[in-house]
Amino acid sequence: MQIIPTGLPGVILVELDVHTDHRGYLLETWQQASYEAAGIDVPLVQDNLSYSTAGVLRGLHFQHPHGQAKLVSVTKGEIFDVAVDIRRGSPTFGHWVAERLSQHNHRQLFIPAGFAHGFCVLSDGALVAYKCSDTYHPEIAMTIAWNDPRLSIPWPIADPVLSAKDAAAVGLDGFPADMLPVYLH
Repeated sequence: MQIIPTGLPGVILVELDVHTDHRGYLLETWQQASYEAAGIDVPLVQDNLSYSTAGVLRGLHFQHPHGQAKLVSVTKGEIFDVAVDIRRGSPTFGHWVAERLSQHNHRQLFIPAGFAHGFCVLSDGALVAYKCSDTYHPEIAMTIAWNDPRLSIPWPIADPVLSAKDAAAVGLDGFPADMLPVYLH
């Protein structure tokens, strides 16, 4: 396993070791001690699996309080995966990173709590698996507009398929300060 820092402190790209032979491949997608040694030492308590068709964009999602760290991977297809720092007082508040995750590159993206997360599907469909550090709380789940001009994320699709909630989302500056997590470092 190789750990690759991104442009945002705490957001980590993980390249897994893939063992290939004439039968196919095997890779270890989670082993707590290895991830702890690599600096990903939050308890992961919930697994999610999401399937989306071509052109779907999900996000930018977060919940506060009860922020969720996420370890995201793709088991089928390819996505453009985005993490946005939304922690009040953070020196990187409003900054984002994006990575392409796919069934072929076997990469994972670790996103700490305090970041919004979203992705769009670049293939015919994508099966996205992610581990979370807290359970889902729908009553505090929020969405930042995917096309917020303040963020200027260069999504690789022009006219995404959105849920009603994602389509109605407001920009980051539309959230009162108490609705956003606080930077603690």
